[in-house]
Amino acid sequence: MVLLYNLHPFGSQQVVPCQREPEQFCCGGPDALFVASGCRVEAFLVLGEELCQPRCAFSTLGRVLRLAYSEAGDYLVAIEEKNKSTFLRAYVNWRTERTEHSRVCIRMVGHNVEAPFCESFRDQMSIIEIPLSEPPLCVSCCPVRGDLLVGCTNKLVLFTLKYCSINEEFSVLDFERSLIIHIDNITPVEISFCVGYVAVMSDLEVLILKLESDPTNGNRVKHRPQKNSHQLKQTKVVSNEASQLESEDFVICLKPMELLGEECEQSGISVKLESTGLADEKVKYLSVQYLLYRRFAPDISFYVLSDNIKLHSLQLLPIYHTGFPPDGKSLSQEKELLSLFCFFSLPHVGYLYMVVKSVELMSVYWYPEKAQQAVLTPLFLHVITSQSLQCFTVRCSAAVAREEDLYVNTVLKACPPVSMDVCALRIQLFIGLKAICHFKNHIILLTKADPKAIPERRESPKRLLYRKDASVRSRIASTDEAGWNLYIVNTIAPVQLYKEMVDYSNTYKTVKTQSCIHLLSEAHLLVRAALMDGSQLEPSEKAELLEAFKESCGHLGDCYSRLDTEQSHLTLPYYKMSGLSLAEVLARVDWTGESESQKYEKGLIFYINHLLHENLDEELSKELATKVAQIFFVAEPKQLPHVLCSSSLKNIDPLTALSYLKKLDTCELSSVLVTLIKAAVALKMGDLDMYRNEMKSHSEMKLVCGFILEPRLLIQQWKGQIVPTELALHLKETQPGLLVASVLGLQKNGKIGTEEADSFFKVLCGKDKDTIPQLLVDFWEAQLVACLPNVVLPELFFKLTSQYIWRLSKRKCPDTIPLRTAEDLINACSHYGLVYPWIHVLISSDSLADKNYTDDLSKLQSLICGPSFDVASIIPFLEPLSEDTVAGFSAHVLCRTRLQEYEQCIDTLLHRCPEAVIAYANHELKEEHWILWWKKLLPELCQKVKCGGEKHQLYLSLLKETLSVIAVGLDLRDFLNVLPEDGAATFFLPYLLFCSQKKSLT
Repeated sequence: MVLLYNLHPFGSQQVVPCQREPEQFCCGGPDALFVASGCRVEAFLVLGEELCQPRCAFSTLGRVLRLAYSEAGDYLVAIEEKNKSTFLRAYVNWRTERTEHSRVCIRMVGHNVEAPFCESFRDQMSIIEIPLSEPPLCVSCCPVRGDLLVGCTNKLVLFTLKYCSINEEFSVLDFERSLIIHIDNITPVEISFCVGYVAVMSDLEVLILKLESDPTNGNRVKHRPQKNSHQLKQTKVVSNEASQLESEDFVICLKPMELLGEECEQSGISVKLESTGLADEKVKYLSVQYLLYRRFAPDISFYVLSDNIKLHSLQLLPIYHTGFPPDGKSLSQEKELLSLFCFFSLPHVGYLYMVVKSVELMSVYWYPEKAQQAVLTPLFLHVITSQSLQCFTVRCSAAVAREEDLYVNTVLKACPPVSMDVCALRIQLFIGLKAICHFKNHIILLTKADPKAIPERRESPKRLLYRKDASVRSRIASTDEAGWNLYIVNTIAPVQLYKEMVDYSNTYKTVKTQSCIHLLSEAHLLVRAALMDGSQLEPSEKAELLEAFKESCGHLGDCYSRLDTEQSHLTLPYYKMSGLSLAEVLARVDWTGESESQKYEKGLIFYINHLLHENLDEELSKELATKVAQIFFVAEPKQLPHVLCSSSLKNIDPLTALSYLKKLDTCELSSVLVTLIKAAVALKMGDLDMYRNEMKSHSEMKLVCGFILEPRLLIQQWKGQIVPTELALHLKETQPGLLVASVLGLQKNGKIGTEEADSFFKVLCGKDKDTIPQLLVDFWEAQLVACLPNVVLPELFFKLTSQYIWRLSKRKCPDTIPLRTAEDLINACSHYGLVYPWIHVLISSDSLADKNYTDDLSKLQSLICGPSFDVASIIPFLEPLSEDTVAGFSAHVLCRTRLQEYEQCIDTLLHRCPEAVIAYANHELKEEHWILWWKKLLPELCQKVKCGGEKHQLYLSLLKETLSVIAVGLDLRDFLNVLPEDGAATFFLPYLLFCSQKKSLT
């Protein structure tokens, strides 16, 4: 369905001062118009909306049948007819032509230009003759690379644009025939070529191909099958039968067909590539991929293939990466193809396809009367009939938005759908319209008032339907004929048309929302399309379009906010794209009616609810905050507790919030979450009795669950910074255990990350980045106890040990009383191991007055003794903890013991704390390390005893205990072998006697 609006996309109009009736015309770049009549081409300079003046003129070889211009290379190519023969010529450097009789250079394509002629080439036009083995039927220039594609019967010839360097300062344009595309069973009437994409159209068929240079796709090459004798015979029979049918005036009608991808092979059209030049593999096309084949069936009421059923206006429209929405980055000068659209039309219906990444029919255009020609632009489709110029909307910008921006159709961004009904913006009456072309914001129209002088459309070289006595009337220009004109119609600026569409939409606002949305969507897509090529816009134009874009998003947000359908969720992305704040959006809402009875639509509720769940850096005024609470109390009471937790509603009157919460209790919506919010409101009011009563109404475990349901009761963010709530600050002083347990629950349920939790406790305790509060250490210890699956143990061990070591080295006490003692952690957590008994002997000699200091040491020792701790990783960080202190000494010896450096530990203990040696040996020297009793400990003690000194008696006592252990474990012979050779026999007699008695007993 095509909707019709009476808008005004066409602005001023000017007449092109042609001397003779145009036979062909085309646009030339940003400022030129070429008009061919007879054996002459005139070029006009188009500047602004009121100025069109002759630029130059030059003669052609014969009457011009086709014209095409390439902006890449700035050349004009023409198919010319002379003496019933057709020629293909390219006109290069045409801007230097001053008069029609100026000297020109004519050269053959691929001809080597000699150096002496280079200076003349600078200042004169060159004509490049392009010979072909078959007469050219149609031409197309690639808008990106400037390559030339020529259509002949059953084949297409590709000429690659190249520049031949004459010297360092000068090069000339030339072509090289690089590829022949053989296509059987279709004769091109029109072709279009763009960056390897080829569209071919006959009278009733359209074929779209993609040429590829990837050698891995060689299997896609469709070779022309070699026919055996049986096939040749069948072909001959079919040919004879067709001739017989044609001679007897029978009509052959093929059924309509649409094939996509490899299914196109079923069309009977075979494609073969023949490479003829360019050895560069990057440019050389090696394979072809079928994209689309479509065939239309003629109306059987016609016995001839008349213009009423022929296709026309084939066009490929490229869209490049646009850099929209603007990101502030400079766009690359190299154009990168983002999407490609193909348009073709029957007299009464047009078809628009998207052919990049996927082949998809986007829009179908039904014309109110027979269309003669159409041109597609990124903004509109312009169609001419015999009496009117029609302007239709297109969906290219909607398709491009989805290709370019991954966030479209999310909660962040939206775009009107491609499937939306197209509409006709204007049907402008003209008399005797004959042809149309388009460039920039100009539409060029050829009109001729005399209906008898309408030239008949060219006949296809291949006729699907036979028509007797058909004759082609040559279009010979007559200077005597009057009533023709060539017009330049200027389209108005997109912003101006956008404003008119917005004003027009106001007529639907109170009548039908969907019609309002449709027209506003058209206005939105118009601005999107105008912004797609931002490099061609002036800064002021771009700024104006961006402002219109945001405004259109706001209008669409207003419309969807009034909906209660499946599309109401689009309120959110459109309002976000508009740049409007929540307060500005609320100011646009019509607050008519009583607050208790007013109906609030789902779109507005969805928008406000979603926005308040984000970290919105916006504080609503007291009035607006109260209004938002009232909206949710009426429309979504279940969401009201969550809404009240938003930082945007911090200015709400506490009494009003409390009254709504109490009413929720009567509605049986009472829960731990409501209780916590009431407690927070009471705290804000300074009513501590009410606060305590609310907090006592649930167990601590349920309160933790309440905080998990709504983390914003504890943690909020403002401009990217973590901000603890007033309730969190109060819990820090009164119930730190509940606070730690709640944050742990948030982390366990994925409501907060590890770094965010650490930052929260630092900010809560007023500490800078380098200072660790005890409450954060409590949280780390709680993480170990809870064994959270998403916690990295080595990282957590490092945090805890680093903090323990730092406080021990600085003899710093915790800023608050720890929630758990070392004994609590050992009993509750498997990562904290039992402290080895010899450690207690080590530290018993140190009189530590501070219990917290001792507790930190015990926690450090317990972690090192734990089964999960990697001792080697902590050694470098023990350096601040000096071995001169008991804490540092015990930690170092404990780490070396865990690394099985027993001999070094025995030496250290004998020197620093011999009282702990036997306890150490009893605990550590077992199994394969038991040999160290007599290999290491016994000799060392004997040596200490011999040296005497203050600790002689202590060493002697240790020696006796060592001998007792060895005597028990060894037999008499082994015991004798381990005794020192210089020892006094009387000293060892009791142990020898014990060994001999043990031997006799066994």
